[in-house]
Amino acid sequence: MLYGYNLAVVNSPAVYIKDFYNKTVVSRNGTGLSGETLTLMYSLTVSVFAIGGLLGSLIVGMLVTRFGRKGTVINTSVLVFIAGSLMGFSRICGSPEMVIFGRFITGIHSGISLSVVPMYLGEIAPKNLRGFLGLVPSIFIGTGVFAAQILGLHELLGKEEHWPLFLSVVVLPTFIQLMLLPWFPESPRYLLIEKHNVHATITALKQYRAKCNIQAEIEEMQEEQHSLSSVETLSVWKLLLDDTVRWQVLSVVVINIGMQLSGIDAIWFYTNDIFKNAGIPAPEIQYTTAGTGVIEIIAGLIGCFTIEKLGRRPLMIGGFAMMGICSGGITLALLLQTHLPFMRYISVCCVVGIIAGFCIGPAGVPFLITAELFKQSHRPAAYIIGGSLNWLSNFTVGFVFPFLQMSAGAYCYLVFATICVFVAIYVYIVIPETKNKTFMEISRMFSKKEAVLETQGLIHGDQLKLKKMNGYGGMEHASLEFDSSSS
Repeated sequence: MLYGYNLAVVNSPAVYIKDFYNKTVVSRNGTGLSGETLTLMYSLTVSVFAIGGLLGSLIVGMLVTRFGRKGTVINTSVLVFIAGSLMGFSRICGSPEMVIFGRFITGIHSGISLSVVPMYLGEIAPKNLRGFLGLVPSIFIGTGVFAAQILGLHELLGKEEHWPLFLSVVVLPTFIQLMLLPWFPESPRYLLIEKHNVHATITALKQYRAKCNIQAEIEEMQEEQHSLSSVETLSVWKLLLDDTVRWQVLSVVVINIGMQLSGIDAIWFYTNDIFKNAGIPAPEIQYTTAGTGVIEIIAGLIGCFTIEKLGRRPLMIGGFAMMGICSGGITLALLLQTHLPFMRYISVCCVVGIIAGFCIGPAGVPFLITAELFKQSHRPAAYIIGGSLNWLSNFTVGFVFPFLQMSAGAYCYLVFATICVFVAIYVYIVIPETKNKTFMEISRMFSKKEAVLETQGLIHGDQLKLKKMNGYGGMEHASLEFDSSSS
């Protein structure tokens, strides 16, 4: 939720923040900032959040191994209180640097949370609910964006004197989390596979599975533990060099870069500017922007309640395809709106379509897929790779988009449309359906795919040996491998 809030919170007070920067520089130096310098400072304020997120995603592997999944979420809460204090007191202290540094620290917290929360939920969820729980974060991202849009209304915290409070209100939900989360159990998979604590694992599973037989789940975890008995938790470098998981790594790279370069951050960061260019009257823009927040939550709920019926692939393919079509539609609408006045409303509909398409699938499925495609030893490194690429792409869009918009005009959205279509095609061709599969079964599906691609036309299927893959869920006899994956 805090990630969504911090994505959108700089949108409505943009004019006030720029004015604060300019007045502060005037009071220090006697001269104001040029238009380009002011745009650069504001772009830095927006995009430094992503630099912090990148740093957070790079250290998450170390944190989850040392403190556990739940422990990492609790211990990193202190970052939000530090950031909230910096941003809240920035105007009193006359320091733009406090705003920028506060945004940087909230980025670190979001970078950690965006990796550890899906990892935690993916590990505590039974396989028949893993998709549902995996998309819950995307609903709360939408809720955070919506909360920022509502609180940013002029009638609430959208006045000039309230913007520091508007930026620092994130401390309230963090305090609630800090009061409640310690009462919940740690991830059972972490307790058994990494800490080898059987008693704590059984206790945690009994709390999470009040009416279920936990024996089968413990046996599945022990099977994974046994397959990893000779494999330590991998570093990022070792994961990149491990050719037995090349397709999983490539898939994580494509979907995480595609998630951000789809243009959704350009929509969130600069919604007001997009609506202003579309010709919507200035007093109505804040309400139009808040209305898109409702669309985000509804679309997120649709994805959440349909993922276990439709599967991961349809939501990803449909979401990216919808975003690609609507990005092309924005370009067309902006080009024609001077001749056809009704096209300005088409551009607003396309913005809504991009947001809805994103929240239905691409908002949450990449984090879920990252958890599902890898086993316990590979998962932290996979989240570091996915998270760092996600945040690098986030920074690129946040920093480059205003300049791209100035130079390319309406055609800048065609870049996003092309990326969305490419990712949809990649998912269709490469990524298998992981619905209702255990982590071991998904591992075998990719082992089979790797083996078939490497030996196609050279070796008959019944002679295939997968000794090379024993370190990562491979089976010695091909017949057993294919039987397991087909079941």
